[in-house]
Amino acid sequence: MLHQTFICIKIDMMALMLEALEKMGHNVPWMSWNLFLGLVPLGLSFWLFPKRRSRWLLWGTGFLLGATFLSSTRPVFAYLKHIVQDVGKTYVLGAIAITLALMAVDIWVLQQRGVRSLRWWGGFFWFIAFLPNAPYVLTDIIHLIRQIQEGNSVWTVTLALIPQYLVFMLVGFGAYVLSVMNLGYYLKQQGWSKFILATEITIHALSAIGIYLGRFIRFNTWDIVTNPDGLVNTVMNDLIGKRPVLVMAVTFVVIAVLYWVMKQVILGISQRFYSSQSQRELSADSATSSS
Repeated sequence: MLHQTFICIKIDMMALMLEALEKMGHNVPWMSWNLFLGLVPLGLSFWLFPKRRSRWLLWGTGFLLGATFLSSTRPVFAYLKHIVQDVGKTYVLGAIAITLALMAVDIWVLQQRGVRSLRWWGGFFWFIAFLPNAPYVLTDIIHLIRQIQEGNSVWTVTLALIPQYLVFMLVGFGAYVLSVMNLGYYLKQQGWSKFILATEITIHALSAIGIYLGRFIRFNTWDIVTNPDGLVNTVMNDLIGKRPVLVMAVTFVVIAVLYWVMKQVILGISQRFYSSQSQRELSADSATSSS
């Protein structure tokens, strides 16, 4: 009797594990795609705003970008095909020609010390354009609510889906915080520390607008290229109503508060990391000198 009970419990646990893996696997493709879009500005920030960084952070970001890209290969090529079909081959060829021309100008003309190249400004433009994709992951909580409403078991929701969503949102929003912090460090290096707070507030506001356009109007980042007229008309005409303003105001507050909290956590962790690293270097130097 006890043996049969144990077998039944084992079968039930296996069924729960299979159900949990199935539900988590269903989330992997779109989560990977959203994380890839959110990690792009972080990767760009390493190039745009160079400074001394942890090797673990650089390699970790590169690994996550590669992993999320490989997991999202199908939607990436589908969206590229969509963009090419929308803008036409002439536009794509023209864009390639302009890009090559700007690169040539950057290499041969603008190589002066202290001058930011056109390539840098192009990268900064796409950094700002992609940045709302990182805090956008917070709104994906609606998918968790939908999955709970579908009648998934309490164990699946508690032990599988909620941890999966927490990791997903933590990585995505963490990429946003690190990206904005990297911009702040760059402003400090340039002697513009007094503009850091204003820049952070401006970016939070732009991200709130971008999240509203993406979640409710269903625009994408590449609509800047494929559908600029529709994007401009929506921004000018549809964002001044009471509901959009209220939603964007709440989104701004949520982003600003969570950004401040996570920024303090990251600063505390980085301070401990660099202090311990400095102590190890001092210990190594003292050991070398004594020998």
